[in-house]
Amino acid sequence: MSSSAAPAAIEQGLVDEAATHALARMLAAVARPGDVVALRGDLGLGKTSFARAFIRAFIDAPDEEVPSPTFTLVQTYAGGRGTVWHVDAYRLEDPEEAVELGLEEALSEGVMLIEWPERLGAALPADRLDVALLPGASPTARLARLTSAGATDWTTRLAPLHGGFDTTCPSPPLGDGTALEGENADRDHNEKGGAP
Repeated sequence: MSSSAAPAAIEQGLVDEAATHALARMLAAVARPGDVVALRGDLGLGKTSFARAFIRAFIDAPDEEVPSPTFTLVQTYAGGRGTVWHVDAYRLEDPEEAVELGLEEALSEGVMLIEWPERLGAALPADRLDVALLPGASPTARLARLTSAGATDWTTRLAPLHGGFDTTCPSPPLGDGTALEGENADRDHNEKGGAP
């Protein structure tokens, strides 16, 4: 039986982009087909950078090229654990356009990672993990707020994060022992009309 109270959000300070990547890899490790991760935050706060790290970790391909789907709207990445559907809804003008994206198919075969989820309106799956990236104490720092929505078991899977994790350590390695380094945080925001 579920409680009617809204789940508590987990808030995690992220000192830099490497810490954002570490969080993304931690979530990718516990993600599974049928999951939806909704990435929220203003332009330039690292949603695409988070998505790249998540995708590379989930499909165990640290060198995978992961372009922003700003113009294509959807990119898919296949791996041994399933497919990641990376959706960027920024350019949707009407939530009804979301029907064309094949979201039901995505849910049946993999994990859906959605940037700008609010643009999907009622098409946004109710069962999901919301990851909000907010400005932090310095220009490179972020605050991540994770909230399980709907009837998912994300709250259970996120339990180890309630104590936080060490964001001062170098990025944990991906499948082959290499760490992600040198990525640009959300550089595509200029294409969307954001300031540099």
